[in-house]
Amino acid sequence: MKKLVLIGVTVVAVVAAALIRPGAPVEAAAPGYGSAVSAVKQNSWQTNKPVNALAIAGGSVFVGGLFTRVRPPGKPAGQGEAVRTYLAAFSRTTGNATSFAPTLNGAVWSIAPSLDGKWIVVGGDFTTVNGKPRHRIAMFNAATGALASFAPSVSYRVKAVAIYGNSVFFGGSFGKVSGIVRNRLAAVTLNGGALMPWNPNANNEVYAIDVADNGTKVYAGGPFTTVRGQAHNTLVALNNSTGIPYAMPAESAIPKPTAVCTTRVKDIDTYGSKVFVSNGGDGTGCYDGILAADVATGKLLWQSKCLGATEAIKAIGNWLYKGSHAHDCSADDPGYFEDGSGTHYLLVHSGVTGKLGPWFPNTDADPNSSTKVGPLAMAASPTELWVGGDFLKVNGVAQQGVGRFTNASPGAKAPAPAAPLSNSPVTGKVGLSFKTVVDPDNITLTYKLYEGTRLVGQWNRNTYSWQDPQQVTYTDSGATSGQSVTYRVEVLDGASVVKSANSTPITVK
Repeated sequence: MKKLVLIGVTVVAVVAAALIRPGAPVEAAAPGYGSAVSAVKQNSWQTNKPVNALAIAGGSVFVGGLFTRVRPPGKPAGQGEAVRTYLAAFSRTTGNATSFAPTLNGAVWSIAPSLDGKWIVVGGDFTTVNGKPRHRIAMFNAATGALASFAPSVSYRVKAVAIYGNSVFFGGSFGKVSGIVRNRLAAVTLNGGALMPWNPNANNEVYAIDVADNGTKVYAGGPFTTVRGQAHNTLVALNNSTGIPYAMPAESAIPKPTAVCTTRVKDIDTYGSKVFVSNGGDGTGCYDGILAADVATGKLLWQSKCLGATEAIKAIGNWLYKGSHAHDCSADDPGYFEDGSGTHYLLVHSGVTGKLGPWFPNTDADPNSSTKVGPLAMAASPTELWVGGDFLKVNGVAQQGVGRFTNASPGAKAPAPAAPLSNSPVTGKVGLSFKTVVDPDNITLTYKLYEGTRLVGQWNRNTYSWQDPQQVTYTDSGATSGQSVTYRVEVLDGASVVKSANSTPITVK
């Protein structure tokens, strides 16, 4: 009977190995974390209401939204607050609020930096800034915070802004700019704010806009169905000088409205030769995902169909970070999470393949906010990612409105595994088993099993945050009969090592 127990352990080991998903996950070599930034939350100030927009310029990240106060990390609402009416700036190195404190009389929905980082252009619902007329669009010196003379007059909300060279492209709900008809899409000069002839004429709101890194195309998204009189379902690529739409085959990947499902583009991010597009749908099972298209050809490169509207995306290197209320990604891969695993507000995809990558922080969503969706905006550099939204917590810790992640080493540590279990039913052999753990920064972890200083076995195992722990089993044939032994497991993520407690001592048969 004791021999059968040991055989059983060996068989389980084979079965466990067979359950490991084939092929390595999409994960880059890094000092303790697998993507461009770690899931560890870094310090930053907070806001008292949701954040709709973020932009990095110079040494600051500019923050816009519905808030009227900001406060230090760790402080509950109402304590240590400073007045910031809809617009603020935080230090990129410390996360602290700066002295930038303009007074706006309405919400901010979008912020864009100039290519040289010297200016930021802000769009929203406001009509005055620092007591001066600024109708829904304004410009500030990013270094000094001074309000610029730039003062186009926009008739209604500016929801999205992008800058390339001397051109400021913007979209929203408006019908006129400086008294001239411009239906929901327009462009003005950065130097002076003069209205440009660019006039795509969308038939419904614009939620997102961005310019290709080479400046050749402007991308716009929203619930529109026609642009310049041509059929374009919620996404369009436009000539940067004429506003005439280009053919973009990837548009067809976004389902057209039906009686039970509508979807619209929520965010656009261009990066190198690619443009990334995120969507949110109304109705059960409607398209909420992201896609990648080639800038030159407009062809679809890949598409993710996770359910749970994707509100914000931002590319860093070969990674695409997203803020969403994803609750089911099984359409992308049977091994990904299904309904019932909770809401995954922050995720990363490979920018090359679209597969989910190794980054598992999380937020919540404020049930008392108007949106109730969690992350709403992102901004990034090669070394940092800022997230804004209607959340109250980041990684389970109180942190309202703004979250900050960086590439600081060593990243998150895996939790210590439980002590291995052992038995010795056969002479000179010990049957062992232990369970894997989840690291917020990695999918693949290395497990080493020791008896004292002797390395008994080593394995790489892939585990996602939504999966149950895997049980690794092994037979140690190198133990000495009659000896009392203990075992421990060490887990390595490339930078950190965590150790289990020792197993209960066992005398080898």
